[in-house]
Amino acid sequence: MSNQFPEWRQYLCRACGLIYDEEKGDPDSGLAPGTRFEDIPDDWECPLCGVTKTDFELFEKPVAAVIEQAENFSSEPGIVVVGAGLAGWAAVDAIRQLDQQVPITLVSACQGDIYHKPELSVAISRGLDKAALIKETGIDAARRLGVQLISSTFVVGITPELNQLRTTRGSLTYTKLILAQGAKPALPKQLPPSLCWRVNDLNSWSGMQQALAKGPQKIAIVGAGMIGCEIAEDFIRAGHQVALLDRNDLPLAGLLPTLASKRLAESLSRLGVDYRGNDEITEITELPNGQKQIHFKRGNTLDVDQVLAATGLMTDNRIARHAGLDFERGIKVDMNTLQTSEPDIYALGDCISIQGTPCRFIEPIKHQAKSIAHAILEHDSRGYEHSTPVVRLKTRSLPVVINGLPVADVAWTLIYEDAETLIMEQTIENQLVAHLKVGSGSQTQAA
Repeated sequence: MSNQFPEWRQYLCRACGLIYDEEKGDPDSGLAPGTRFEDIPDDWECPLCGVTKTDFELFEKPVAAVIEQAENFSSEPGIVVVGAGLAGWAAVDAIRQLDQQVPITLVSACQGDIYHKPELSVAISRGLDKAALIKETGIDAARRLGVQLISSTFVVGITPELNQLRTTRGSLTYTKLILAQGAKPALPKQLPPSLCWRVNDLNSWSGMQQALAKGPQKIAIVGAGMIGCEIAEDFIRAGHQVALLDRNDLPLAGLLPTLASKRLAESLSRLGVDYRGNDEITEITELPNGQKQIHFKRGNTLDVDQVLAATGLMTDNRIARHAGLDFERGIKVDMNTLQTSEPDIYALGDCISIQGTPCRFIEPIKHQAKSIAHAILEHDSRGYEHSTPVVRLKTRSLPVVINGLPVADVAWTLIYEDAETLIMEQTIENQLVAHLKVGSGSQTQAA
């Protein structure tokens, strides 16, 4: 291995945000701790999204002045960021790269610890716990970036005409407000919150992880979308029994053509996942022994130890509506500036919608944060250039990659098919709309 670099370096995946740390390596992919980036084979793939090392860039944390955290937060006007997920911290980071002095306050409902959310769907089989997933505590990040962190605090409302944010710990006056509140699980009424795990944040995931640490269990995952399929594979690899439940005949039916969905179903079945489609849950009850009993529309039941809801996400519209912000499946933002319908309020990440479409992808967040930082600080910028991110299903047994945004009711054309690979495309008026590759084969074009 190369020894010319005395310091361990980190590299950021531009596609999904994963950080490769030379000191830790990637043992699951055959890279021992201490493997320098230049010594990684060219065909190595990101363990989360599948891109190669050419899609990684050197990652350096910006250096900012350390400030002491006051016990009671200041009401001095400054930039206020709501939400301490990837989007919130990305916004803070982007601002600090341009201005070391401007006051920034970060309001978080949790502790504000930094972790990589996509890792939650592959962490159980890797034996990771909450401590292992946290890259940096909220307190340490706030000190590093010179930010006033107000943790365990909820937003009550926004009064745009007064530039005021109301929280459960009092009111803050802002010069500019950045909303990075994320999205929350969409839980149908048939799924009682007290009986179902949701894993959209680290604390919820940690509770489930502790429950599963007791030993192999029988788990039902409700919803065979991307998260449901990824976690089903993760749980199986960790030694649990998994039933994957969905109202559709096949997994990812709303995104993939039938040929691709069938391959995915077959791949999950070979792993041991029990896929049960074309049925609906009517209710879930708790049995005297602590198990959960799932009741189906057809009259059958299923007894399991744990139930995980993977039924999609939704943006909470309460705060935005009361503040008078335009809302359409998310907080509506200008696609170039990411400004909301109020001039001093911006938004990014899972909570926004662009031209009526939610933008729930990791890849664009860094670019969104950079654009907002430039706009708020009045620096020259081309603005945010929105494009459809690459969609990658993190199922190691059967990689799925979609370039473009599939359109419902538009036929897919078969481009290539063999035992390992399936390639299909959607076109409208001879214009390519979406390109789909299923499998790990190297074939990319029709023979």
